[in-house]
Amino acid sequence: MAQIMVIGGGIAGTAAALALHKAGFDVTVHEAHPDAGADIGAFLTLASNGMRALAQLDAAALIADLGFPVTAMTVTDEAGAQLAAMPLGEHHHPLTRYRCLRRAELGAALQDEVRRREIPIRHGARLTAVTESATAATAVFADGSSATGDLIVGADGLHSTVRSQLDPAAPGPEYAGQSVFYGYTADAAPPQGDPDRITMIRGSGAAFGYLVSPAGETFWFARVPGPAVSAEELATTTPGQWRDRLVPILRPDRTPAADIVAATSDRLMVTNALHLSPGTRWHGRRTVLIGDAAHAASPATGQGASMALEDAVVLAKALRDAETPAAALDSYERHRRPRVELNIATSAQLTASRNTDRPPGTDGPQRRDSERPAPRVDEELLRLLDWDTPLPGTPRDA
Repeated sequence: MAQIMVIGGGIAGTAAALALHKAGFDVTVHEAHPDAGADIGAFLTLASNGMRALAQLDAAALIADLGFPVTAMTVTDEAGAQLAAMPLGEHHHPLTRYRCLRRAELGAALQDEVRRREIPIRHGARLTAVTESATAATAVFADGSSATGDLIVGADGLHSTVRSQLDPAAPGPEYAGQSVFYGYTADAAPPQGDPDRITMIRGSGAAFGYLVSPAGETFWFARVPGPAVSAEELATTTPGQWRDRLVPILRPDRTPAADIVAATSDRLMVTNALHLSPGTRWHGRRTVLIGDAAHAASPATGQGASMALEDAVVLAKALRDAETPAAALDSYERHRRPRVELNIATSAQLTASRNTDRPPGTDGPQRRDSERPAPRVDEELLRLLDWDTPLPGTPRDA
């Protein structure tokens, strides 16, 4: 049984561990943080394609119990007029509905499932170097220890050490032109509307979105164009100061956005939207990247976690179905790169225009007013994700 080392115990790494274990490989996860991992407190929307990927890992029911469903979306303009209303994703089944949940909840649930399946997770293992040959790969850690196996999977995020070792000349993450504010409040009173709905506002100064949980808590985000927030600002600015900076940007509009932010106390955080340029090298002879380490996009499409979950399934199937590791890694990249780089490009286009938005996690042209996107099933993606269907182009597919 091949020995595979996964570097990173976040969403991409734990999903990869579950997929590789299901495919019959001997997997160990090496996580830099000494406990469950770092989390900035932000939430995410897991799209239907992400839930489908989780189903192939026998984990969709577990995640469906977290957060709350999101089955529809409304888009309004800066005056509060409705521009569009549409269903989201595969909303008719509880295991394929979009879900809104805290990133920490998703990460913790996947780590718990990894442990339940008796897949080792080694915490406090901060990677410093990678070496590889035609037959093996070695990971070296900051504490002086090392591990050798048949393959290293770099699932160590946007600032990936594995990526820097694989291609030292590759450019790092770039600022995408927006700072992103996230917050939670139980004190706001936005229009409730239909349950399980996300409202997107094409504001005059920021793109704003909010959801109201079944418990009455408002989850919100704002994408604000402008210069990147400095490291010093991120370290020293208080939630109240961020709130006082954001509210005047939102106040000119006749929408609930400014009041939602004004009702938010200390549960408010800010980050810079970053992305990787397309064309990043994804693999060597015994090293491969997945998730944000390979193809981080700015958050406008809301697809980061879902794309990482898709990666995990396709990589495991490629290694299961191909005759050699080299063929497997080539197959994985061939099947994944076009889709994820389209997501990078789409997200960059949305980020570049503060007055343009589409439902998070959807593809295709923007729809306005009462026009609804025609239902579309991506049959190719369904085949790629289906665990029992051989990956196209591999011997099992013959």
